[in-house]
Amino acid sequence: MSGGSITDELCAGDLMSRTFVSVAPEDTLGELSERLAKADAGSALVLEFGQLRGILTSRDTVRAVAGRVHPSAARVREWMSAAPVTAGRDLPVDDAARLMLEGGFHHLPITEDGRPVGVVGLRSVVSVLRRGFPGW
Repeated sequence: MSGGSITDELCAGDLMSRTFVSVAPEDTLGELSERLAKADAGSALVLEFGQLRGILTSRDTVRAVAGRVHPSAARVREWMSAAPVTAGRDLPVDDAARLMLEGGFHHLPITEDGRPVGVVGLRSVVSVLRRGFPGW
């Protein structure tokens, strides 16, 4: 290290989880919820023919339940955020944090050629930033 901080060297690809929950647009919210619970995950990437079409989070499922939809009837496509913000592996960690905080979301899909290769969570980013900036 030549005088830089830990965050100068880390990129989104270094923090991303390479395992993530994926669902299809036609899957039900019940199926999605089962997969999220089994994986202990907070989001699922919505894929169609391997391409990222959306993201659906546990907060989205809470909104659906509050709207009194039936989990076996409601489809992922009706509740997902279409065309989510994505990043490449080389996005600096502080830029990833800025994207998530300014956009108001906690899960940033990392893609290559429109295909997801991982997900970076806001908690991971904040954890690294805290190490790089003691007292933060």
